[in-house]
Amino acid sequence: MTASHAESTLQLVAAVLVTLMIYWAAERYSRLVADRIHAGHRPDWRRLRAQLSTGWEIVTASMLPLGVLVAVRAAGVPLPQAVMWALVSSTLLLCLAGWEVGRHGQLTTLERLVSASVAGAFGAAMIVLKASLH
Repeated sequence: MTASHAESTLQLVAAVLVTLMIYWAAERYSRLVADRIHAGHRPDWRRLRAQLSTGWEIVTASMLPLGVLVAVRAAGVPLPQAVMWALVSSTLLLCLAGWEVGRHGQLTTLERLVSASVAGAFGAAMIVLKASLH
């Protein structure tokens, strides 16, 4: 969303989804290649099916921000501002992910706050990038 110059909500959503699908496919391909190198033979159909039916988090994690984008646009907000709303929701999700990673890593509350802040800083950087590009 940050780098897109799409002129409509539909174009932007399509661009994001196609980009994410390409990232997903590249990540799955790299895992299949690594499996082959590690095992020393081609993966069987069971392993291939397992690889192609997992890893969707890279795509599904963007559904909430895309939903925010569509909802805000439907409320009449211009596309550039709707993108900012979507980026803010992404940033909040990154903060939450940083907090949860800290919980699963058995970090202290202060360490979890740092983890959430660092993760959120990546989203904040995208917002700054978007504001400076357009």
